[in-house]
Amino acid sequence: MSSRKTVPAEARNIVMVPLGKLKKSPKNVRKVPHTDGEIAALAASIASVGMLQFPVIEPELGPKHKPTGNFLVNAGEGRRLAQLLRAKRKEIAKDEPIPCVIDTEHSATEISLAENTIRSNMHPADEFEAFAELNQKEGMSPEDIAGRYGVTAAVVKQRLKLGAVSPSLLTLYREGEMNLDQLTAFAITDDHVRQEQVWAELGWDKSRQAILWALTEGQVAADDRRVSFIGLEAYEAAGGTVIRDLFDEDDGGYLTDAPLLTRLVREKLQRLAETVMAEGWKWVQVDVEYDYQRTASMATIDTVPRPLSDEEQQQFTALQEELERISNEAEENGEAEDTYAEIERLEAEIAKFSEETFLPEGIARAGAFVALGNNGEARIERGYLRPEDVKIKEGEGGADGKPASQTAKEADGLSAALTAELTAHRTAALQNDLAQAPDLALIAVTHALTAKAFYRFADVSCLGLSLNEASLSGAASDIADSIAGKAIAERHAAWEARMPESGEALWAFVASLAMNELLALLAHCASLSLDAVQRPGSHSRGAALTHADTLAKAMPHDMTRYWQPTVANYLGRVSKERILEAVREARGEDEARHIAGLKKQAMAELAEQSLSGENWLPPLLRPAPSAEQADA
Repeated sequence: MSSRKTVPAEARNIVMVPLGKLKKSPKNVRKVPHTDGEIAALAASIASVGMLQFPVIEPELGPKHKPTGNFLVNAGEGRRLAQLLRAKRKEIAKDEPIPCVIDTEHSATEISLAENTIRSNMHPADEFEAFAELNQKEGMSPEDIAGRYGVTAAVVKQRLKLGAVSPSLLTLYREGEMNLDQLTAFAITDDHVRQEQVWAELGWDKSRQAILWALTEGQVAADDRRVSFIGLEAYEAAGGTVIRDLFDEDDGGYLTDAPLLTRLVREKLQRLAETVMAEGWKWVQVDVEYDYQRTASMATIDTVPRPLSDEEQQQFTALQEELERISNEAEENGEAEDTYAEIERLEAEIAKFSEETFLPEGIARAGAFVALGNNGEARIERGYLRPEDVKIKEGEGGADGKPASQTAKEADGLSAALTAELTAHRTAALQNDLAQAPDLALIAVTHALTAKAFYRFADVSCLGLSLNEASLSGAASDIADSIAGKAIAERHAAWEARMPESGEALWAFVASLAMNELLALLAHCASLSLDAVQRPGSHSRGAALTHADTLAKAMPHDMTRYWQPTVANYLGRVSKERILEAVREARGEDEARHIAGLKKQAMAELAEQSLSGENWLPPLLRPAPSAEQADA
């Protein structure tokens, strides 16, 4: 068949040319070759539906401009390579007749350029619906579709989900009134009525997270601490259902049976409670959520230093002597970096010998709480006394341990109502006097906040101030390893090392601080409660988030000191359009065009290199515009 002559197929210059006689044209303007994946996808498509567009060819001319019998493909090199791949797979013959269009009248360069540039891609929504039709009407599986169109089965499943979104929402997406991020959120449910209702009821916050929050109300996110505690496998083994979010790069989703999840958490906590009970405690109470208010008002039994063995005592003494020697040398010669590190190491070793323990007689009348901690692990708090177990010390008005009423004045047999009335008058007088002593008020406020920050379970201040420390790890799991997170932790540890052992001694410590240290301590405690995290449904905190912007403007605040874009923290988690937008803003259009044709992972990696040192920030991390800028 290799000697078969070219035969016209129709009157419009369409001819059948043996595959082996088609050659790559040097006039083809496409210089970047097709990828193996693109050729494989094209081959699968041709095998399924044929060539929807024929290659454009011209005769190859040899010496003295005589035809060689071969033909140059000026437009359609990808189709030629796809047919060669089919021949290699023995799907077609090596000299299979290929329909082509002969064009010798027009410029080959113009033909090639026109095919590669003058075309309009279909809208993504049309593609989503077409994939859905192949799946639902043609009966093709995601794997079949993936093989035909050169994408992964996971991508096909995503497109099928998007194609199943409410037609009215897809229309909004086509018209530009909804972006792709928003559309992916609606794919979490197949309920069109619910999808449309949520879109209609959204306020100013129309982000993907806000949509997900509304659609999954009453369900539990897969990264919830309760799920971390019991494990997703245990929940599913108990019959629980998980709705997967196909567009979450962390393979997230939502658990639909919250009561089942809570029951499993309680059961696991109960098993842990049995091991704690075996330590000899009088009682152990299990709560899914730890009750701070209840434990803050309860008395506790005292702890004592753990007895040391003779060998441990010798080690302890040797460490103390070594620490004293190095500290004396540092005072005389100055503290070098390695000396400071050695002092820290010795102090850490000494601390291991200073562990506190409970006495058996205390354990026998006290109890423990077992609850779920904020980090997704069990939280066990030991040594609490119920009111009936508190022993009154002979000759004293207070009780053993640390009951809340230990420092209360005796009521001298007065009724509860009269006691409350008299102390209310005293409270009013104290309030009025404190209002006229601003220096003392500053100390009192600092003392109250410090007590909450460092003596969480002690009620040692008469000021009714609270300190709600902002939990950031739920939104950013790597926050502790960030520059800001490490600085906060180091500052907290430095202050904690200076705190007195007893909360009752805290007032004397705070009152003794010089004004600059007092203000520094106040600033640290206040900063712990600062919360500018935008969580799903956080539109109700609009005024608070605006206040965070105001604070940022009022102090030296520059996010480029703390954050720069990487594949892990931003570039690998946003769309290709956003990656290109970042590079375009920081490095210019030419740099963005340089990476525009790459796949997302490669694009993100090169973008990270390109943005390094450029101090580029996404809009969410940039300073809020001034009123003049906002009006401009």
